[in-house]
Formats: sequence, structure tokens, C-alpha cells
Amino acid sequence: MPHLFDPLAIGPVHAPNRIAIAPMCQYSSNDGCASDWHLQHIPMMAMSGAGLVILEATGVERAGRITHGCLGLYSDDNERALRRALEAAKAVALPGTLFGVQLAHAGRKASSQIPWKGGSWLRPDEDPWRTSAPVAEPFAEGWPVPVALDDAGVQRLIDSFAEAAGRAARIGFDVIELHMAHGYLMHEFLSPLVNRRSDKWGELSRFPLEVGRAVAAAIPKTMAWGARITGSDWIEGGITPVDAARFAGELRRAGAHFVDVSSGSVSPQARVQIGPGYQVPFAAEVKRANPDLVVSAVGLIVDAQQADGIVSSGQADQIAIGRGALDDPRWGWRAAEKLGVEITRPPQYARTAPKLWPGAALIRPA
Repeated sequence: MPHLFDPLAIGPVHAPNRIAIAPMCQYSSNDGCASDWHLQHIPMMAMSGAGLVILEATGVERAGRITHGCLGLYSDDNERALRRALEAAKAVALPGTLFGVQLAHAGRKASSQIPWKGGSWLRPDEDPWRTSAPVAEPFAEGWPVPVALDDAGVQRLIDSFAEAAGRAARIGFDVIELHMAHGYLMHEFLSPLVNRRSDKWGELSRFPLEVGRAVAAAIPKTMAWGARITGSDWIEGGITPVDAARFAGELRRAGAHFVDVSSGSVSPQARVQIGPGYQVPFAAEVKRANPDLVVSAVGLIVDAQQADGIVSSGQADQIAIGRGALDDPRWGWRAAEKLGVEITRPPQYARTAPKLWPGAALIRPA
């Protein structure tokens, strides 16, 4: 019996199934404000069949964005624009769909070009900004040197995360995910490859945990919060799955309801071994060590049987789909068909169900 479509309690909220849409940057915002692109993208994900839709990395300050096109939640204009997009998504969402936003700060990887314009750092004629990090060391050779955050700077960012979380609550999100992976600011503090500070912020988990506690205090108890964490830095001396499991436990004790386990990207020297479900073992390690924490697995999970096997075997409680959902915005519908499960479709599209439309068997043969 498949379990991918079993309901899932994530702290105080309940998802109708074990599928999440992973945060995926769209690089289509205007000074952090959601654009018309988001008015089609987010509702499309809301109809995907996933029980939880998490919006892209959203900067808690203007200088915390990866690119000029990244979402932000640092101003009233940002808040109004994102509310408009979320309301549009909720209007068409499948019953019970939860919505989350990933709050982030890009650290020393900020002030970058959008991917289809090169993806490197912004040049002087591209309106760059000064980046910040735990230490004054660039992400890679040739990249700008960031400012090493002092106590006041660290506290300002903790407050910025809390303020953005309050805005997310007002907008109507159900879930907040804190971005602590992919080489961005909180990952930089967590990784011994980057954080070599000698002060109190040299305690690797201190800053991320302080952010988590501040966010928890800024949102109502009816919202869930958690983090995307790193299962491996893929470099000797970096974060390991054992470290990830330990840190997940610290997050749980700080009040987190879930973690999503990713990996890599803290250094261009990392050699990630990519393959189907390549990050699932990291999630499984975290789950074994933290059985009472909701754990999500992500990374080249593309097939319904593969996804159900991860959940049914207890390696993770939830799976997150990223590019697979961009490729097929009805990924959840297809998964339900393959696993013999019926899910609700918008009535406008219900006539595409296999039992009502013979064409389904022709374009999606068993």
C-alpha cells in the first residue's frame, strides 16, 4: 500500500500528503517584489498535487538577495506584492494545500548575476552591493571580499529574519523554512570550512539557532517553522551527515518542527556525487537520530515509486520535488495515477482524469 499520499502533521499544521514543492528561485522579482511571473508560477505549483508549496529563497534584507531578481520580504512593497501572489495561489489551490516561504540571506554569495546572464558576481556596471559573511573571505577566487559581520551586524540580521517572519505571518503563510544550506549565510556560519571566528559566533550553530528562536518568537503558534539544512559539504573537514543529524536535534530542541536535508554549495571545490536520490541517505541519517522530527528528502527524486519508497521505508517523512515540478507542473497528479490513488482536481480540469478521458492512457501509458 502506498504512503506518499498519507496526511502529514508538521507541528501545528497538517498537509494532505507527503509531497512538497521545494523552493526554487525564479529570478523574476522587482526590488524583491513578486511580479506577474509569480502570479502564474505560484498558482501553478498550488495545483500540482503537492500538500506543501514552499516559495523560493526570499531575502530578509535587500543586501541578502542572491540577485537583483530575487524575492524579498524586507519592505511594505514586498509584503503587498507577495500577499497578492499568495492570495491568487490560494484561490486555485487544491484542498488542504499548505504554503510556506523560505527566508534567506545569501551571505558572501549575494550580489550575483541571474543564472541566464552568467551567474557570476555583479560587475561595477551592474549595480553590485557589498556582501557580508562570518569572515572576510570570498566564495571563490576573483569574487568580491565580503565584510566580516560584527556583533551589531549579526544582531541586525537576527532581527531582520524575525521581522520578515512577522510579515510572512501577516500575509497568511502556514510554514516558514529558514535557508541554512547551499553556501548561503547561515550555512557559512555552520560550516567549519568557512566559520573560523574566535568570538562567540565561532560556535558553529549559534547564529542559526538564534535566528530560529527569534523567528519562533515572531510568529503565531499556529504556524510551523523549520530549516533546509546541509547533509554534507562534500569536502574533507566539512559538515558530515552525523553533524547534520546533531544539528537537526539542536533545531528540534529550539522548537523547529521539520528539516529539509540538502547538501553542497559552500565551496566551488565540492565534488557532489549526483545520482537518483543522492541526498536521501543524509535525510535517513537525520531521521534515525531524530525520530520525532519531520524530515524531508530532496534531490533527484523524480518518480512516484521512488518517492513512495522513500516515505514507506521510513527514510524520510516527506519528499520535496524541485525541477521535476517545473518540468511537469502536475507531478502530484501523475504520481497519484501511478500509485492508484485518487486526489481532488480542480473541477475545471477534472475531465482529464484517466477514468473520464481515454486520452490519458494514450499520452501516459502504464
